[in-house]
Amino acid sequence: MPEIPTVLFVCVHNAGRSQMAAGYLRALGEDRVRVLSAGSEPADTLNPVAVAVMAEEGIDITASTPRPLTGELARQADVVITMGCGDACPVFPGKRYEDWELADPAGQEIDTVRAIRDDIKDRIAALLDELR
Repeated sequence: MPEIPTVLFVCVHNAGRSQMAAGYLRALGEDRVRVLSAGSEPADTLNPVAVAVMAEEGIDITASTPRPLTGELARQADVVITMGCGDACPVFPGKRYEDWELADPAGQEIDTVRAIRDDIKDRIAALLDELR
């Protein structure tokens, strides 16, 4: 049986982009992928607009909480996907890295956050195809 890959999503606050990506990958990847997320400067709570737009897709991310990025989390990952955390994201040899240029949903109107969500969904679908 092949090993299950681990994907780590990292953004600054771990309250919007990375949480939406993690929610999609958990939902669409089912038990074929292990999912982690973290932030270089984690917020206290999730972005409520991100929670709302994911609920529109039938994905509940309310149980998730922003958490700090640690070297241990990065070492657990096979794939590290960054979203605007820049130099704060550690780099470990042997890991696959991708940087997804996505607007930060913090403080944005719901239609803008929906567009970010839809972009993330497309990227997650492509990622799942690559991981298979």
